[in-house]
Amino acid sequence: MPPWSGTNGSVVPVEAPYDDRVLHQRVVGGDESALGEIYDRLSSLIFGLSLRVTRDRVIAEDITQEVFLVLWERPLAYDPERGTLRAWLATIAHRRSVDHVRAEERRRVSALGPRLFEREPVRPEDTVLAADEAERVRQAVTSLPGSLREALELAYFGGRTYRQVGEELGMPEGTAKSRIRLALRRLADALAEEEV
Repeated sequence: MPPWSGTNGSVVPVEAPYDDRVLHQRVVGGDESALGEIYDRLSSLIFGLSLRVTRDRVIAEDITQEVFLVLWERPLAYDPERGTLRAWLATIAHRRSVDHVRAEERRRVSALGPRLFEREPVRPEDTVLAADEAERVRQAVTSLPGSLREALELAYFGGRTYRQVGEELGMPEGTAKSRIRLALRRLADALAEEEV
């Protein structure tokens, strides 16, 4: 059960250890040595947490420095009645680390930007070749026997499953599958013969 929860689920304030309260009051008073003591006690925890989230030592070091800078510049933001100084600093470190990872991800995606979805310009000769190839495929499909052509057209042009092809043509699923495979084999053979 979290230290801030009561046994009945109610929120109970957790008092910071005496050391934290004393050190915090000294930081509030502008005592740099108190900040140094807190840094010595907690910096490895903060660094480790940041490193685990960011997976980058340099960034983790920067975040560690930022966390202690927050304590120094805004010591009254920490409320000892709400929890330990350790937990408060760890929360700041975790949030900043996650923010950094999210910002990096956004930067990476925006760097790809429109290029991610761009297509190469279509060359006229490619269009002619594609149209020619499409016509060859249409002719090869038309030359297939009716039962094979029907099964192939339902599966590939109609988007039906083997089972649906079988139901529509009144045959078992296995037979539909065999006809589609045979149609594809004959189609490939017919197209290969044209290329030779």
